[in-house]
Amino acid sequence: MWKGRFTAETADVVLRFSQSLDLDWRLAKCDIVGSIAHARMLGRVGLITEKESADLERGLRQVGQEIEAGDFTPRIDLEDVHMNIESRLTAILGPTGAKLHMGRSRNDQVATTLRLFLKETLVRIGRRLAELQETLLQLSARDEAVLAPGYTHLQQAQPISMGHYWLAHFQAFSRDARRLLFAIESLNECPLGSGALAGSTLPLDRFFTAEILGFPKPTENSLDTVGQRDYLLDIHGFCATFGIHTSRLAEDLILYSSQEFGWIRLPDDFCTGSSMMPQKKNPDVLELLRGRTGQFVGHLVDLLVNLKGLPSTYDRDLQEDKRGLWESLDLMEAVFSVLTPLLGKVEVVGERASAGFENGLLLATDVAEYLVLKGVPFRQAHEKVGKAVAWCIRENRSFSSLSAGEWKDLLPEAENDLPPLLDPRVSVSRRQTFGGTGFSQVASQRARGEGAVASFREALSSVPGSAIVL
Repeated sequence: MWKGRFTAETADVVLRFSQSLDLDWRLAKCDIVGSIAHARMLGRVGLITEKESADLERGLRQVGQEIEAGDFTPRIDLEDVHMNIESRLTAILGPTGAKLHMGRSRNDQVATTLRLFLKETLVRIGRRLAELQETLLQLSARDEAVLAPGYTHLQQAQPISMGHYWLAHFQAFSRDARRLLFAIESLNECPLGSGALAGSTLPLDRFFTAEILGFPKPTENSLDTVGQRDYLLDIHGFCATFGIHTSRLAEDLILYSSQEFGWIRLPDDFCTGSSMMPQKKNPDVLELLRGRTGQFVGHLVDLLVNLKGLPSTYDRDLQEDKRGLWESLDLMEAVFSVLTPLLGKVEVVGERASAGFENGLLLATDVAEYLVLKGVPFRQAHEKVGKAVAWCIRENRSFSSLSAGEWKDLLPEAENDLPPLLDPRVSVSRRQTFGGTGFSQVASQRARGEGAVASFREALSSVPGSAIVL
């Protein structure tokens, strides 16, 4: 493609080193869609005849069919998906095929192709994310009445509704949903017509190609268009944050399903055993989810490092932007394939969960707030209750075993209305601050969550696709 300038053929080792077919062949369908849009535009503005435009589209569709059928074997000496398709098109159409590339560079071509591919991929990922959110909402409804200890510093803190617990992870994935929509928005402009870096002297209609490819508008600046990869950073940021959220959820389930906790029961068909110890039930799937999060984070850092020292516009370094991207997107699909069905089979052993706080000491905050309502400043109430806790530990007494008189001895402000409050279910039901663990609050959170998922699905459905269908 550049033989007019050079006097020697490209060395074989250079061809093998610089080819990108292993990275961009999956873009073939979207590359053909973008090329059809370009061909239609060339005919529309009179740079080629309407017949030539139609012939180009017919030829491109034939190439697409050959690829789909597995009859097309790309050549490494043609470097990439774009030149392989154009070479085959020219073989089919002759000189007409060679007219397709007028007014465009591989720089704006690949940027367009990649964005078309990513829009389709991210919408599909978004739908799977919505399924994960819906599973958490179902778990919340199922387990709303189940009590479990809430932890800070991995120490028992306060009783919570398990419905509230599942919604905490739902909220994390809801933020991921918003990040995903932002990533889609950030790539939703059409680069086609930016050329190598400066646009074209030809009368290209960029608004026409943007419209038929499903983009709201063309990109604003041709220099920026061919060199920026911010939209990929947004995608990697989404993947990395999603990975961290899945890792934290996995860690919770690994911990709470251990013998020492034992109030989460994992499905057998998502666990493995030991080659030596017959009793073992290992949470390997969750451990792998936790472990593979590092790949999401690593690919984000890889792209950041790649971009940080590049001068403006296109540099060949940018060819490597897809290596980590494909791995992250493929990993996203793999995570959804196991995490959502695993969660759907998780069981909560309510008796085991509530047995962990039989001594009632995690209701200490309730007692302190009781004193606050009696007029005791909170810091004083905190100290008084702390001393009562220390006494119970020394005497091996639980809060629930203390009579009203014993509470009076420990806390002069205590009345007969204190003991009835020292029940975990009562404690949870009384926490009615907005977003709290009270049962009615959990139900309200879930209703809002259902609305958020419906809105997310609607937003995904409204992402415009290309008018050109292969």
